[in-house]
Amino acid sequence: MSKFLAAGAIVAASLAAPQMAAAQSETVKQIEERGTLLCSGHNGSYFGFVEVNDNNEWKGLDIDLCRALTTAILGDPTKNQIVPLSWAQRFPALQSGDVDVIIKATGWTMGRDTEQGLQFSLPYFFGGAQLMAHGDLGVTEASGLAGGTICVEAGTTIERLVANYLNTENIEHNMVSYESAAELRSAYLANRCDAFAAWGPFLAVLRATEIDNPDAHVILDDQLSAEPIAAAMRQGDENFVDVVNWMLAALLIAEEEGVTSENVEEMAATPPNPRVARLLGAEPGIGERLGMRDSWAREMIAAVGNFGEIYDRNLGKDSPYKLERGLNNLWSHGGVLYAPILD
Repeated sequence: MSKFLAAGAIVAASLAAPQMAAAQSETVKQIEERGTLLCSGHNGSYFGFVEVNDNNEWKGLDIDLCRALTTAILGDPTKNQIVPLSWAQRFPALQSGDVDVIIKATGWTMGRDTEQGLQFSLPYFFGGAQLMAHGDLGVTEASGLAGGTICVEAGTTIERLVANYLNTENIEHNMVSYESAAELRSAYLANRCDAFAAWGPFLAVLRATEIDNPDAHVILDDQLSAEPIAAAMRQGDENFVDVVNWMLAALLIAEEEGVTSENVEEMAATPPNPRVARLLGAEPGIGERLGMRDSWAREMIAAVGNFGEIYDRNLGKDSPYKLERGLNNLWSHGGVLYAPILD
């Protein structure tokens, strides 16, 4: 009898566990006490992801994700401070507490995960490193750059990926690093480099919008990597990782379910299915489990939209760049992005 009673107690505890409120993240507590989320920016413009518009305002996919997280935690997308950082500065700034989170086109690598005291979120973007060369060189592949000069931005995974690729292919080259994207772009356009190594989406956007004669520049066929892009956080606060992961998941679930910035209040009032009811807080749980309020996802979607709205506004059809989603579409639309199950 005692064994049955013990087993019953275990089952009861396991059933009750999902209803228990989660301990609040220490990072979230600090953000709430400060009243501001400190989020990474860039020391220039990284088009489509982190850039400054004509009114000297931050914009981009990564900036909107920072605003989404700000709304989830503080209920107001404006309660953040975007901290300008170079690629090399971003991780020291995170470790020192100068920022709370890095959302800045950052690749998830084993070295960063195991050696730099970082934790990563679900990937929210997939893109690889490529090379763009001056068209008058007549090259379409990296092998044609033998003996040439390759420009790259310092402190990025691109720098290492390009060196590894060219060395593996036995392509002799001279690598020159620049501290900012603006310096790198200027050096390439001034013909101080034969080729410009960068993230493929960045090169496509740059070539289409910032170069006077796009046809005079060729993005080479070589795909140097396929890199998962994720938010980076300090190790030691698993509850904050949960908050960032479910912020991203909520944006994807909203897109899957057709919940938008325009209809979110209507959907919250009359949810079409249990999943939407849980997402928007009509059914309790999505806040309590994270040590937050049940309305956080609804408020976030109202402020910034779902993931598709954010993508289209900054990179896709509603942006100057018109970048096809490709891999960065939902799994149900031929891409690889998906959300964990909201039970």
